[in-house]
Amino acid sequence: MPHRIDAPTEVPAAGNPPKTIAEFVGRVNTGTSSVSIAVMESPEGWQEPGQRPEFDEFTLVLEGELVVEHGGGEPFVVRAGQAVHAAPGDWVRYSTPSAATRYVAVCVPAFSPDAAHRDDA
Repeated sequence: MPHRIDAPTEVPAAGNPPKTIAEFVGRVNTGTSSVSIAVMESPEGWQEPGQRPEFDEFTLVLEGELVVEHGGGEPFVVRAGQAVHAAPGDWVRYSTPSAATRYVAVCVPAFSPDAAHRDDA
């Protein structure tokens, strides 16, 4: 039987200045470990530490633009209407240096801070 999720839960975010993470599906809001789905709202100038996660992360940019640094070359920009996939073990760092950005992140399995393997700040 379908189950309506009435509202997300705000979860702590890495990076500075602070961004908002509204988790709809995942370990915190629904107790789901197989996938997490969250809406992110990051301000202009936000940057998180680099990470090498153990999970697939699919990111769909709804508004603004997301800069993706990675271990394979030059950074690139993902704009509204575009998406990016980071595979498990890929080193990646996301930032929004020039525009406030709203995006959806889907992690398989669900995001866990221990599985993100963030760089030391």
